[in-house]
Amino acid sequence: MEYWDSLMKHFIKYFLVITFFIFSSELLAEEKIVVLDLNYVLNQSKAGKGAQDFLKKSYTQNTKKFKDIEGALKKEETDLLSKKTVLSKEDYSKKSDSLRKKVIDYKSQRRTAMDKITTQRAESRATLIKSITPILETYIKENNISVVINKVHTLGGKPENDITKIIVEKLDKVLPSLDLK
Repeated sequence: MEYWDSLMKHFIKYFLVITFFIFSSELLAEEKIVVLDLNYVLNQSKAGKGAQDFLKKSYTQNTKKFKDIEGALKKEETDLLSKKTVLSKEDYSKKSDSLRKKVIDYKSQRRTAMDKITTQRAESRATLIKSITPILETYIKENNISVVINKVHTLGGKPENDITKIIVEKLDKVLPSLDLK
């Protein structure tokens, strides 16, 4: 008897779940759902590309500059170590302290430069997203769209439901570049 009760309970649960999915899929069929590749918008819009180019150039310049400084500091350290026996303890100590201060200053400058690039990247992204929001809201109202899903969170879909290129075109008109310095 218990077996049949358990079987009936499972049957009723499955029946309810299947019924729910059937009715909910009919309701969703009436909704207009589109996909937006936010990464593409951020990276391929004129402003996004310009910001990326600026940040890459900045990073490359800083990397080269700090690599040169690091090389000079290493050379200075090697020279100091080679003169250790020639210099008095007091002179060696002074030069060693001076070199240590230069290394600390170098690390501080490098960290500051990299933090600046990180901050600029975050601010650029925030500015782009802030500019995309009203464009997207207008597009949603004009085209009677119910839901916009980031393409990263989808497994597939019809290409005509992808509004990425349209949003990039509109963003390029509104925000052709970011003013990074």
